[in-house]
Amino acid sequence: MTGKPHSAVAEVRLAVRKLLTEASPESHVCVAVSGGADSLALAAATQHVGSRMGLRVVGLTVDHGLQEGSADTAMRTADQLTGLGLDDVRVLPVVVSGAGGLEAAARRARYGALRAGSDGGLVLLGHTRDDQAETVLLGLGRGSGPRSIAGMRPIDPPWGRPLLHVTRQTTEAACAALGLTPWQDPHNLDPRFTRVRLRREVLPLLEDVLNGGVSAALARTAAQLREDLAALDDLAADLLEAATDGDDLRVADLTSAPPALRRRVLRTWLTRAGTPELTDAHLRAADELVGNWRGQGGTTLPGGLVARRAHGRLICDKHDR
Repeated sequence: MTGKPHSAVAEVRLAVRKLLTEASPESHVCVAVSGGADSLALAAATQHVGSRMGLRVVGLTVDHGLQEGSADTAMRTADQLTGLGLDDVRVLPVVVSGAGGLEAAARRARYGALRAGSDGGLVLLGHTRDDQAETVLLGLGRGSGPRSIAGMRPIDPPWGRPLLHVTRQTTEAACAALGLTPWQDPHNLDPRFTRVRLRREVLPLLEDVLNGGVSAALARTAAQLREDLAALDDLAADLLEAATDGDDLRVADLTSAPPALRRRVLRTWLTRAGTPELTDAHLRAADELVGNWRGQGGTTLPGGLVARRAHGRLICDKHDR
């Protein structure tokens, strides 16, 4: 394509340039490419922008082996990436197994392969504004607090998501303008997967009932929440530093703090103490030792640990200690 690029192509390139400028990768950047419109448009933009920034651009495509002919599909995607001029293209076969259902197992296998194949570099993912809206809705359904509806972060090393403000419609238009033929993943039409039903049933209904703009509004909400959470996390880090005394926490330093800050401090402190898989219920029970102290006993935590209060301190140790 010569002359002024198509507006969709220009929008995707601008998004990639903005993220790479902020992330400042040193030598190379990787792009995860499924072969769909989002990741193909991202790969084309990254090759264009990255080459002008002096970066090697590496294409990574994962073969999940879940569909007949998946190896051929992966090779066709690799051929398209080679045609786009990427410096290196790698097909990463994986075995999908483990708990949590097919969707979760495939995600674990994919992210593991991308991390291993990136040579320590930043890996760009083709998540769009539409994907962000779906993520926020999933978080709302889980009801696990503001962090679950804050969505995906643009830069979350080793992952980068340049297209969180770009629509799926734009990536499809970019591919059409560039003469790229995206692969249509049959799993994207399979109602067994929650995201498919959100995409094809829930979001269109919300757009209809609320007269449009829902995906954009959900993405804005996620961005605002991420800013708020970052500010709270900074305040909590200062409070944790002030309250820490060896392995313990001084209760007096925590008492006057708002519960939202205290629970952030407790999450970090308990995680460092070796407590895995903390839930909101665990954190609220531990916070009772500060905010609603009545001389009660300790709070049992995962990993065989207990949080307890003694002599004006919070202590986390083993049950049998």
